[in-house]
Amino acid sequence: QVQLVESGGGLVQAGGSLRLSCAASGSIFSIDFVGWYRQAPGKQRELVATITSGGRTIYADSVKGRFTISRDNAKKTVYLQMNSLKPDDTAVYYCNGNFRTSLATSPMNYWGQGTQVTVSS
Repeated sequence: QVQLVESGGGLVQAGGSLRLSCAASGSIFSIDFVGWYRQAPGKQRELVATITSGGRTIYADSVKGRFTISRDNAKKTVYLQMNSLKPDDTAVYYCNGNFRTSLATSPMNYWGQGTQVTVSS
């Protein structure tokens, strides 16, 4: 099993910054990709950013130029640096990724419990 624990959420004024962290633990053989999703009240969960094992990144158009995803493989941690935050960024942010627990197993998808980000105007 793999556990994902997010941290770093909170309340910030518009224009401010936050850095989210997602630490993976458990029986991890390898990490295929990890990323961040968010879900605002009354809206569907949406992709924010992902990063592959090779470092390739994908961002939602709404966060390009403001958010940066990165990963520390040694620490099994992925980060989301969020700058120039807007009220529309208010949501619960979830960590997500595909992990292998052994060479013989197929990758499985895991979710964290989420961390609240609130941006005030």
